[in-house]
Amino acid sequence: MTAINQNSIFYHIYPLGACGAPHFNDFQSAPEPRLRQILGWLDHIQSLGANALYLGPVFESNSHGYDTADYFHVDRRLGARADLAELAHALHSRGMRLVLDGVFNHVGRNFWAFRDLQENGVNSPYRNWFADLRFDQRSPYGDPFSYAAWNGHFDLIKLNLAEPAVKQHLFDAIRMWKEEFQIDGIRLDAADALSFDFMRDLRTFTNQLDPDLWLMGEVIHGDYRRWTNPAMLHATTNYELYKSLYSSFNDGNFFELAYSLNREFGSGGIYKEIPTLYNFADNHDVSRIASQLRDKQHLSLLYFLLFTMPGVPSVYYGSEFGFEGVKQSDDWNLRPIFALHELQNLAHAFDLRGWIGHLAWLRQSEPALRFGNYEQVLVASRQLAFSRETGNDCLVAVVNSAAEPIELSLSLRGKANRRFLDLLSQEEFFTAGSDGTLQLAMKPNQVRLLKNG
Repeated sequence: MTAINQNSIFYHIYPLGACGAPHFNDFQSAPEPRLRQILGWLDHIQSLGANALYLGPVFESNSHGYDTADYFHVDRRLGARADLAELAHALHSRGMRLVLDGVFNHVGRNFWAFRDLQENGVNSPYRNWFADLRFDQRSPYGDPFSYAAWNGHFDLIKLNLAEPAVKQHLFDAIRMWKEEFQIDGIRLDAADALSFDFMRDLRTFTNQLDPDLWLMGEVIHGDYRRWTNPAMLHATTNYELYKSLYSSFNDGNFFELAYSLNREFGSGGIYKEIPTLYNFADNHDVSRIASQLRDKQHLSLLYFLLFTMPGVPSVYYGSEFGFEGVKQSDDWNLRPIFALHELQNLAHAFDLRGWIGHLAWLRQSEPALRFGNYEQVLVASRQLAFSRETGNDCLVAVVNSAAEPIELSLSLRGKANRRFLDLLSQEEFFTAGSDGTLQLAMKPNQVRLLKNG
């Protein structure tokens, strides 16, 4: 079992944005220890129940961090290796885990080996480091050669991961990250663009380095089982549930979310054997959830589902304060400065801090929410109920996203005459009938978490 498991709750920070770094690296300035700001945020992060921190790119890059220039040096806009080591030590002293971004599919145009290629051309010893390199064509930037780029972005040069020297370079970097920062996991950027052979070699290497090192891949579409297996990754991002979450509220169509949950985690669920599938309401690449939802009263309901469904939940920094932001061309508006001291002293229209902290506490208090099986109980346009059950414990999560009250009839198999307590109120009890049917009154935009007595 990896150090990251079903007990994990993530907090996700994009450091270059959150710490107020300049948008471009001059590659000349002395390191500015902006990473140290995060040390002052750890109490806040833990108050939300998070016990794992996923840091977006922190290594030397040209701009947004995914255009790596050097895998062995912390981006000078964030500090030096000693600053990241200090943060890692502070996290581990609190019993928290650290996951770093591993951007291995591509590099930036300031990557040292690419600069050598620009200078020496066909005579460069690194000519085999880059995919589809050709000297009979020019790149869009006017280089006397062409190369493969990620998704048509020619400032992101695809590495030739079949080249042994490239793999060795990347694995040496990971070894340094483990030895110097004691990382607990790596989030593989653009994992759906990485070759399976590379990921198999990576898993073999990390198993030897540290069998507990968690590998999670960024995968948007497809069957996540293609990437998650004993020979490759432990988990992927769960973009299917991300989309189903917000659109089910916006469209008044919980059938979409119910379908995804059943497909993934129901009795025949295809992802039941991926216990740490990474669930999120928003991240650095998509519009903030407070901007996605048409009715912001649904924010608390959505986070309730995030913390009660299978997988590991993640909170993107600032969303606990109701940060808004619609995706634009450069995404910096999704990655703003995080002035925590000021934020804590301001009133927020949609302040979710206490709610998220309470949901995290409930999740850690109730093993069924972390390890229990998933079974759909009821689905309607604006109502959803499902059970999480393990051993003798059964919890039933119920959501009413309608603006009107409603009476629900829940059919709970094998729970005849059982008594249930609403853990959110701690004072309302409900008893299932002799046929296992439980009658339940729901207020507008209400959630309940029922536990059998």
